[in-house]
Amino acid sequence: MEGDTFSSGLGNGTQMDSKVLQTFQTSFGQVQNILDQNRLLINEINQNHESRIPDKLGRNVGLIRELNNNIRRVVDLYADLSHSFTKSTDASSDGDSSGALKSDGGKAGQKRNRAG
Repeated sequence: MEGDTFSSGLGNGTQMDSKVLQTFQTSFGQVQNILDQNRLLINEINQNHESRIPDKLGRNVGLIRELNNNIRRVVDLYADLSHSFTKSTDASSDGDSSGALKSDGGKAGQKRNRAG
């Protein structure tokens, strides 16, 4: 699966509009950046906890708040992606030519077979 891209389509002749693809790529890039930052925060939180130095333990309060805010941002980004994807598929199924996804012969409701 590694190396697969959205530009190759979603199967059954369904292709993504370039604007939706760009939105997905941007959002997933933002998510990845936040997750990378969270990894660094968690490492620092763990080091501070293991040190048992009062000042460092006090710093953890702010770091944990920042971590929680980052997690909320990731959830919001995924919610926005889900909404955008649903909206684009709804537009496609309604026959809207400006929709982000274009259905091929009414196959959008069929299950996609996995390779492998």
